[in-house]
Amino acid sequence: MHVIALSEVTAAMTALVGGKAAGLGELIRHGERVPDGFCVTTEAHRLGVVPTVEVVAAYQRLGAGPVAVRSSATAEDLPDASFAGQQDTVLNVTGTAELIAAIEKCWASLHGDRATAYRDARGIDHQTVRMAVVVQRMVTPAVAGVLFTANPLTGGRDEMAVDAAAGLGTTVVDGAAAVDHYVLDDVAPTETGCLTSTQLARLRAVGERLQAHFGCPQDVEWAIDADDVLWLLQSRPITSLFPAPPLSEKPLPRVYLEFGHVQGMLQPVTPMGMSTLRTQIAAMLAALGVRVEIVDIGGRLYGDLTDLARDRSSRKRLVKLLAVDFGPRAQAVMQHVLADPRFAPASGGARRGGAPGAASLRTARRAVVGILRALARPEAARTRMFEAIEQLRVSSAAPAELRTTADRLRFVQAQDAEADDSADAIMWPIVAGMLAAALPAALLKGVAGPDEIHTVLGGMPHNVTIEMDLALWRLAQGVGDHRQLLLDTPPAELAARHLRGTLPDIGMAAFLDVYGHRGVAEVDLGVPRWAEDPTPVFAAVANYLRVTDPHQGPDQRFQRAAAAAETALEELVTRARRRRPVRGGIAAFLLRRARSLAGLREAGKFAGLYPLRETRRQLLLIGADLHANGLLDQPDDIMFLTLDEVHTVVHQGVDLRGTVTARRAVHGRELRRRTVPVALLSDGTDVETVLPAASTGDGTLAGVGASAGRVTGPARVVRDPSTAHVEPGEVLVAATTDPGWTPLFLTASALVTETGAIMAHGPTVAREYGIPAVICVPDATRTITTGQLVTVDGGAGTVTLHRPSASEREGRQ
Repeated sequence: MHVIALSEVTAAMTALVGGKAAGLGELIRHGERVPDGFCVTTEAHRLGVVPTVEVVAAYQRLGAGPVAVRSSATAEDLPDASFAGQQDTVLNVTGTAELIAAIEKCWASLHGDRATAYRDARGIDHQTVRMAVVVQRMVTPAVAGVLFTANPLTGGRDEMAVDAAAGLGTTVVDGAAAVDHYVLDDVAPTETGCLTSTQLARLRAVGERLQAHFGCPQDVEWAIDADDVLWLLQSRPITSLFPAPPLSEKPLPRVYLEFGHVQGMLQPVTPMGMSTLRTQIAAMLAALGVRVEIVDIGGRLYGDLTDLARDRSSRKRLVKLLAVDFGPRAQAVMQHVLADPRFAPASGGARRGGAPGAASLRTARRAVVGILRALARPEAARTRMFEAIEQLRVSSAAPAELRTTADRLRFVQAQDAEADDSADAIMWPIVAGMLAAALPAALLKGVAGPDEIHTVLGGMPHNVTIEMDLALWRLAQGVGDHRQLLLDTPPAELAARHLRGTLPDIGMAAFLDVYGHRGVAEVDLGVPRWAEDPTPVFAAVANYLRVTDPHQGPDQRFQRAAAAAETALEELVTRARRRRPVRGGIAAFLLRRARSLAGLREAGKFAGLYPLRETRRQLLLIGADLHANGLLDQPDDIMFLTLDEVHTVVHQGVDLRGTVTARRAVHGRELRRRTVPVALLSDGTDVETVLPAASTGDGTLAGVGASAGRVTGPARVVRDPSTAHVEPGEVLVAATTDPGWTPLFLTASALVTETGAIMAHGPTVAREYGIPAVICVPDATRTITTGQLVTVDGGAGTVTLHRPSASEREGRQ
């Protein structure tokens, strides 16, 4: 079939007619007013010859007047890829010769630079796409524009937005002229601009119909002709919106705070990881006396803080509590939420969510005892902690008698049920160290600045992540004759050879015996550990081998940071005791305890990864059995099910492969998402988008200083640490980091991130290596480009972007 009328097109025909034509066909079948037309199918494009006879016949049936010729590729108008403006449209085409030429122009645009780059950015295979072409009777609009059935700027689903201009809608779509902008909410629109209130009401009614029909927010192109007839020219999903929170049965607005970046994760969590993490995080918070529901939004971990925000007692300390792990961006959005009348305290003073019960009071007593015990005898606390971690490592191994799939599943379910409690020996020394590091800033206000305190907290001992990084550095220094092999061979190939046992012994097996249970996004059960795929480790080794100046070696940098910390501590203690004897004495005690305990922060997560590793291993064995029995397409498909669903497959033989396929597709889409909102309201509003914009000087990005120092160097923007190449002296720029990223710190001269808190993993490790760090720099990975010269000032909390000199610009040409 080479030509088909739009009225005969259905949504199921995308492969034949492309995304745009399929959408137009759906609009027609839904009873909407769409200009009459036809589609030259992908089959004609595959043959490479315009079916002139059929096209001319269809054109004659339209009346042979002016038409619009529009691209309709198979990878167009999709839920995650609109291809807006990436392929050609030709308007006011008249006559057969012009029509044939316009169709060929649309075909050619499939492989134009814009469309090719767009597909590359979204991982779409160029060989799989085909181009259909839509030909429609030309509408001569008096006014035209675009309707968004959700606010594309804020994400709010209770608002619609309209951009409109007189004449052709291309002026709106192309951004070539000033347009009238309208936000449609519950307030009646006013008579301003090129649209009347009646026309706006009609557009809103159309938007409501289309969103209800397609089941998701829509981006609608429309035109109103001289007779005031409204024509729909296109309707496709709004691809830029972050997924909305699930519908809540509670009528009042709710607020959700993103929790994943606390663990350095902005990528989506696999369904299996989500099913375990939600219960574990909620249980961990409950142990601290806080009840928070963890919600899956776009595959990310969000905590519902609504009840805490509306509770008269907990709201008073909520913003301060966010400082430790969540950071200033989260604090800013929560301050905004608390000032919103919709989140006013519950009437009558009823306590909700934060009310302490007997269990939380018992936890409070244990916390006080555990924290004071650790502060009193930090060495003994460390000894108890590492003994508990070793016990956890040994006890997490599966018993040898596991034989059947059902046995393995029972083991996994028991592990999941038992993973709720954190041993006091591990938890309270960590909390004590964090308090000892956080409290002196307030005690020493006016005596010492944040950069001095950051220096004191640098080069911190007893950090398992630092020990891991330095162990990898020592491995790199001992590779001897294998240096060139490791530099010249792609990391993925080295990893494959190591797993096959064909790589020379460089000590990697010994390293992975100790640290192979780690990885990027390591709290997600669905993510491979380094022992399964050591590609990132080999990439880090190659980076280390490029460090030729011994003075810049990570071991030397760490030792310098530790020495500087001890010197700064003594100077600060002397000054503080002289100026404020009581406060200074307390601060001195806490800072010394911080140097004994704060490095333990990483140990809790390190320990928790042991049972996760074994749980993952058993799940993959279950997946292999289900794959062998035809219930999964591949063993790791099990990570796209929940434990309850796996139970159903194992015991009832239910085939959930379709569910897996759908979830993999959604997960793949979300992996490509570059930004994740810090906080969302229940209507989908990204809270940060409604805050006043922060003003900075020209060429300066404002963030929060998290590690003292000032460095100028070329930027290296990294989104995937597994194969990242970071040259010595480059500034590492990332959305966020977790311990799996920290091997990159050993060659970086500074760190810039979009999220984080001063006591989070990334800034902590940066301080311990003595490199400057600025966190919470919005859109850093998009504003800064690789190779751009930047100055990172960890004291001022700024990143200055330098323009290249004339000679540098000439050198790039």
